[in-house]
Amino acid sequence: MADNTEAKWYVVHTYSGYENKVANDLATMVESRGMQDLIQDIKIPTETVTEVKEDTKREVERKVFPGYVLIKMIVTNDSWYVVRNIRGCTGFVGPASKPVPLTDAEVAALGVEKHSVEVGYAIGDNVKIISGPLEGYGGVVRALDIANNNVCVGLSMFGKETPVELELDQISLAD
Repeated sequence: MADNTEAKWYVVHTYSGYENKVANDLATMVESRGMQDLIQDIKIPTETVTEVKEDTKREVERKVFPGYVLIKMIVTNDSWYVVRNIRGCTGFVGPASKPVPLTDAEVAALGVEKHSVEVGYAIGDNVKIISGPLEGYGGVVRALDIANNNVCVGLSMFGKETPVELELDQISLAD
């Protein structure tokens, strides 16, 4: 294995239903061997879905990719061996189980790493949309959710205010 100095995200295939066990066992192994500098983060992408059964709604957390665990690590012989030999892990995703890192675009699309965005606006400020399908429209900030990278902007459309959910970096203060 080639030694890289920068940690990248890799995908590991697991037996179906073993994602949590693999993640927990790997975290325990990393802790006991003191490998936090090589294996830096372990994630199981999930989403919250509303299920309706017999007229009752309930929020359920589901795995986005059943059978897969994402690991941010520096690949060395030791780190590769530890991950590969966790019970329930069937190998890295890639040709011949050779670890292939996710691209920056794939990491961003999966929402694995949260990038902090500093905003120069607050609730009640007039803003303009600078990207996306509503680019060029102006509105008023109604709600901010920095933790989830969301902002709710009230746009005036057809003489009525319409709330629109956008990402924090899609708007800026109006001139």
